[in-house]
Amino acid sequence: MIICIADVLDADTLADLKRELDSDALFVDGRKTAGWHAREVKRNEQADGSQPGIRDWRHKVGEAIRRHPLFQMAARPARMTPVRFSRYQQGMHYGNHVDDPVMGGDQPLRTDLSFTLFLESPEDYDGGELVTDTSAGEQRYKLPAGAMILYPSSTLHRVEPVTRGRRLAAIGWVQSQIRDPAAREILFDLDTARRQLFEREGKSHEFDLVTKSLANLQRLWSEI
Repeated sequence: MIICIADVLDADTLADLKRELDSDALFVDGRKTAGWHAREVKRNEQADGSQPGIRDWRHKVGEAIRRHPLFQMAARPARMTPVRFSRYQQGMHYGNHVDDPVMGGDQPLRTDLSFTLFLESPEDYDGGELVTDTSAGEQRYKLPAGAMILYPSSTLHRVEPVTRGRRLAAIGWVQSQIRDPAAREILFDLDTARRQLFEREGKSHEFDLVTKSLANLQRLWSEI
């Protein structure tokens, strides 16, 4: 299941974040955080997360993602990595790769889901599409600034070369409470249906039954 989530960051927050990245952030070679095989095809830059200002923004953006209702429904997060800020200047790209199954150093987590939060408007740069390889063929994503794509970390994917401007994004990984992606999709569909039912009919007997089934399935499948 791949989900696109609009308006994770508002325009004012985006503007403040980009000013911080432009004025104070030290960007380093992105290959430093890549696995040995991904390092061969990774050509981008990442903000040094140890800087105080950038560290604050990593927390702020991570909390905005975590609080978003659609993200909560789709990911059911148990843990998240700290957000990283990536930059692709003209000519940079990231070839086909799959994300590492475990990340986190001293506190490792299983990467069930990956996300990319776009920080630049699509008309401000050419190229830079996120391309996922799915059973339905390749899917290309270049979302509005402030929007995010959430997709399985097991997906083979790449970032196309940037040919004009720059691509700024916040990226990260999630360990879900629900390890099985099929189970997560069932819970997401049930949660969507019960919310629509509530909007149409209020707290009805049918709403309560769907809520009960949703809770009990989550209880059955949860790994926390």
